[in-house]
Amino acid sequence: MLTMKRGAIVKGKVTGIQPYGAFVQLEDGMQGLIHISEISHQFVKDVRDYVHIGDEVTVKVLDVDYKAGRASLSLKALEPGGEREKRQTRMKMPLESGFRPLKEKLREWIEQSKKEDLPKK
Repeated sequence: MLTMKRGAIVKGKVTGIQPYGAFVQLEDGMQGLIHISEISHQFVKDVRDYVHIGDEVTVKVLDVDYKAGRASLSLKALEPGGEREKRQTRMKMPLESGFRPLKEKLREWIEQSKKEDLPKK
């Protein structure tokens, strides 16, 4: 039962869902939790949009607490893409979207502050 190792890819069955994640009964009898942050690379508002009680899932083991007989699990670790795709998406954001480099805005702010200065008596 307690032979599970960090990094292993295992199968299990979803046995419970809470707002913070999904509980999974693993093949070797160990209980695991897929925290909401480990469900998908996308924003997860509701765990039930991704898994349901009774679903068979394949997950990656992130950590194991042998004394408690529990494991931390991840679905998103098995999704293609991940961090590299998220970085590329951020880098492709056009400057016209309202985000300009600070250097460009600095001149504008200085000019604006000069116009707003009250005359001194």
